[in-house]
Amino acid sequence: MDFSNLISADKDVYEALQREIERQNRNIELIASENFVSLAVMEAMGSHLTNKYAEGYPGKRYYGGCEHIDVIESLAIERLKKIFKAEHANVQPHSGANANLGVYFAVLNPGDKVMGMNLSQGGHLTHGSPVNISGKYFDFTEYGVCKENGRIDYEEVREIAHRVKPKLIVSGASAYPREIDFRKFKEIADEVGAMLMVDMAHIAGLVACGLHQNPCEVADFVTSTTHKTLRGPRGGIILCKKEYAQKIDKAIFPGIQGGPLEHIIAAKAVSFKEALSEDFKVYQEQIVKNSKALADELINRGFNLVTGGTDNHLMLLDLRNKKITGKEAEKRLDEAHITVNKNTIPFDPESPFVTSGIRIGTPAVTTRGMKESEMKVIADAIDLVISKGEIEKAGNVVKELTDEFPLY
Repeated sequence: MDFSNLISADKDVYEALQREIERQNRNIELIASENFVSLAVMEAMGSHLTNKYAEGYPGKRYYGGCEHIDVIESLAIERLKKIFKAEHANVQPHSGANANLGVYFAVLNPGDKVMGMNLSQGGHLTHGSPVNISGKYFDFTEYGVCKENGRIDYEEVREIAHRVKPKLIVSGASAYPREIDFRKFKEIADEVGAMLMVDMAHIAGLVACGLHQNPCEVADFVTSTTHKTLRGPRGGIILCKKEYAQKIDKAIFPGIQGGPLEHIIAAKAVSFKEALSEDFKVYQEQIVKNSKALADELINRGFNLVTGGTDNHLMLLDLRNKKITGKEAEKRLDEAHITVNKNTIPFDPESPFVTSGIRIGTPAVTTRGMKESEMKVIADAIDLVISKGEIEKAGNVVKELTDEFPLY
């Protein structure tokens, strides 16, 4: 991209920006929640649309001069509804966290009972963590996974729901490597008279291409980010049944946000068009193939995976048999230019700041064009670092791979 104006205006920011693109090109990106957008998406994000205030919604704005903005936001809405076969879509949330908060604000009152997945067992901060606004404002009860196999026990979820009688049940995860049965969650919600919200932030791209159950078929509300497997700009979305459309729209504006980021919404629209293409489906299929291949290769090298494998784009490594913490593994892998994040494992004996595991995902390396054979090379590099302490050798392996698959 052309940064000539930035170079002359702010050399300090430009130089940091350049170092970051060098890092992205140099490193194997295995953080499951990260991806690389297309140049078209970046161009929309960096456009003059950032100049426009557009509080309200298409056809009903509180500012003049929104006729062209309305076209773009309407395109984003219609494309998003088409992708997920949804009845209503709101594309204005600034983030996945804001999307979740928007649903809570729309249908809950402070102190209402809600169920969400335990953060340390694969859930998300916004699903009721006591340090998050969700946990402070609402009465969340946690459900988790089986200690024996690391999978959600739906009968336990049912028992908790019947005991707690929540107003809302939240399904979805940020570090769960298996397919989630949203229909079972809906059955349980119906049994106790609760609404169901699904946070599909991590798996939205897989859902878009029929590689995972579509929660829009059963849930009252579906939230997501747009920047993970969906491979769009950083932002959030809400999908819901028509009966909740007005409540959701009012909850986002004027409820918790002011002016929407129309340059980001334009980038969302571009990414949604990309998601409707046949190439995108092939890409999503390759994400899953790569994930399964990498999981198998790691298992072959003596790594323990939570649940013993993966159904989606990510895997969770339990490093206790390797005698290393997640924090230290993250640091050592970074020295070899392999980027991961430390992550708690279910029933982790370590603190969330140390952890016994790392989370690994394949969306970003798949975007670069890597396939199953490259997953074997990545597994070798991880093994060199974690099992053998050969960081320099692993770094050479990584350089050969990233040179072969340039980012942009």
